[in-house]
Parts: sequence; C-alpha cells; structure tokens
Amino acid sequence: MMSSQEDAVHILVVDDDPRIRQMLTRYFEQEGYRVSIAGDGVAMRAQLNDTVDVILLDVVMPGEDGVTLAREIRANSDVGIIMLTGRDDVLDRVVGLEVGADDYIAKPFHLREVMARVKSVVRRRSRRPDPPTRVPAVGPDDEVIRFDGWRLDTGRRQLVSPHGDDVVLTTGEFDLLAALIKHPGRVFGRETLMDLTRGREWDAFDRTIDAQVARLRKKIEIDPKKPALVKSVRGVGYVFTGKIDR
Repeated sequence: MMSSQEDAVHILVVDDDPRIRQMLTRYFEQEGYRVSIAGDGVAMRAQLNDTVDVILLDVVMPGEDGVTLAREIRANSDVGIIMLTGRDDVLDRVVGLEVGADDYIAKPFHLREVMARVKSVVRRRSRRPDPPTRVPAVGPDDEVIRFDGWRLDTGRRQLVSPHGDDVVLTTGEFDLLAALIKHPGRVFGRETLMDLTRGREWDAFDRTIDAQVARLRKKIEIDPKKPALVKSVRGVGYVFTGKIDR
C-alpha cells in the first residue's frame, strides 16, 4: 500500500468500456494507487493536465483509436504507456511499440498481470522505487557510458546527445540500448534481448525487438537506414559497434 494519496502512483485508464474502467479503478485503488479514468481522447487530454505516471490505453475505441492517441502522447510526454489490445496479435504489439508504448496486454487479462506490468514500467522509469521486485539485470547500476560523443547515464536513465540535448527514450528503447552498449561487439539474438529488456516468454514470431531497434536507430543514428552504432547480424540479431569510452 502507498503511504499517502499524494505519494501514490497515478494511473490513467483510457477505455471506452465502463466495466473495464470500473474494474481497474476498484482494483488499483484497493492496492493504494491513485486512478483517473477517461472514455475517449478528449477526456484523456483533460486528465493529462495532472501528473500521470502510467496510462492504460485501449487500442480499439470509437473516434480516435489508442494508437493515434499513443503517438500524440509520446510526441509530448515520456509518461508510461501500456496498450490494452482486444486480441493477442503480433501486428498490434509491433504497431503499439513503434508509436512509443512501453508494453502491451491482450484482453481478457488478469488483474495481477496488469499490476505487474504497471510496476515494471514505473520501476524502469525510476519515477518511484519499488523494492520488492527486481528488474532483470543488464549490467552494473549507476554507470555513465560515453560512446561516439553520446552519454548514457544508467543510474538516471538519461541519454544525452553529442550536442548536449536530452534524448527521450521509452522504457524499452533505453533498456535495449543499455543491454547492447554494455556488451560492445557481442551479437545478441532477439530472444536474449527480449529476456534482458522485457523479461517475458519469447515468441518466435514476435517482432517487437525489431520495432524497438528501428525506433532507437531513428534517435541515435546519423542515417537510420545505414546504422553505424546498432547493426543487424542477418539471421542472428543485433550488435553494438560504436566506440565506448567509459
């Protein structure tokens, strides 16, 4: 349980189904979380004026769908986004991650699974500590790594460009870069990267890692189509080839 309402993690549930909104609200409030609800994009934007830590965002809604809203949110905020999909479809997962979502959950879902995913996103973003549960390790904590003019601070979860600009990364993008950069020259298979960055059972048809790499390249590569830092190894996976200066 959270110590007070002010300290509680704030969750915004965006779903057009009032039953789902009520169910999630009741569950998370009983666990000490602060919950706001919205049935569409208009109501969601009004709630975003407040401090929100994680958005549970339904994909299929009348009017503006969840993918459109996620893209808009990510363009203006680094808030955690967990997509709620009506079916466990690989395309839904990839599209959601491509627009900047941190995670996805297929309906029907178990409330404990939703709780675990929310804790994971909050913990990875380091907004608030969550001691009871550990994140799969990708290397030493509180380490500053410099590469090709870039600066990656794993303690603060911050990436600074060679020009001194803060580069906003989603949870998945940051964990992926950290996993690769801490083992330069090592080729990682997709299943290994999935274990290191998401801690979920690997699906041979899941291309979410590819989507994460594509988005990461757009942010750190001079020419994403000809990557010089994160390169593909055909039939195997990915390798970090930048110059490390710790």
